[in-house]
Amino acid sequence: MSLPTQRRDARYQVIAGEIRARIVNGELRPGDRVPSIRQIAGRWGVAIATATKVLAALRDEGLVEARVGAGTVVAAPRRRSAAAGYDRLPLSPADGRAEPRKRLLGSAIAIADTEGLDAVSMRRLAAELGVGPMSLYRFVANKDELLTQMADEVFGELRLPEPGSRGWRADLEWLARRQWQLCRRHLWLPEVISFTRPLPAPNMMAQTEWVLRALDGLGLSPAARMHEALTLHGLVVGSALSMAEEAEAERDTGLTLAGWRAAQRARHHHLLATGEFPLLASLSADAVTDPEGLFEYGLARHLDGFAALVSR
Repeated sequence: MSLPTQRRDARYQVIAGEIRARIVNGELRPGDRVPSIRQIAGRWGVAIATATKVLAALRDEGLVEARVGAGTVVAAPRRRSAAAGYDRLPLSPADGRAEPRKRLLGSAIAIADTEGLDAVSMRRLAAELGVGPMSLYRFVANKDELLTQMADEVFGELRLPEPGSRGWRADLEWLARRQWQLCRRHLWLPEVISFTRPLPAPNMMAQTEWVLRALDGLGLSPAARMHEALTLHGLVVGSALSMAEEAEAERDTGLTLAGWRAAQRARHHHLLATGEFPLLASLSADAVTDPEGLFEYGLARHLDGFAALVSR
């Protein structure tokens, strides 16, 4: 380990120690919010990566936990004792509970849902499950494979009906909206999907196969059908990324979208009052920033265009 790395490590440990002391002496009580990653970076003058390690260290000690809508808060004493080594569930099929791989993926998905992908690590999962980090490698080879299996587990939540009975457009609308719902429940999902390096995941492949079957009999080439399957999926993922970015911004800054809008309102009104943007001034903020409406508009216009291709 080089000296600069040692210094960075020492810095994150010092910051974690300061926050830990505030928790131990009662200055920060269970449920109180602790500084966010961006607040740590600004207050102590460190990089985002260092600030991330601070909260990761405190989470691993069981001193803090993520809470939906509140950010990272001081954990209750019971949660701390669990992280210290008590009341843990062995990652073993002999315990009579869920199959080990399912519990591993379930824990990883739960962490990603509440804290984002950056919070998912082998060390964190081992702490949650009460096992040594090396034992997890019996189920996944590395973090990339873990993310692949997490995504495939989520896509496996969809139960695909027989395609073709309702017509190609109704089928494509059905699948796009179900995938959209998955992305809304699991905001990290679009971040692990690649179109240039597609994941070798059976549940995801089954959905692509389903689209190809739904388009069978339309006179399209295999390449055109595959392009449509990827484009439809890309529409869903692209629309969902904006929701993921908003969730990450709220998690990092502690400022909701409504709060951000309020902070920007004066500047926004000033620009519109210049008269340079009369058409923008005629629109409501909801018309521009409603992700559901943008998704539905994009889906409808895409399928209109594809219908024109089919008719030719």
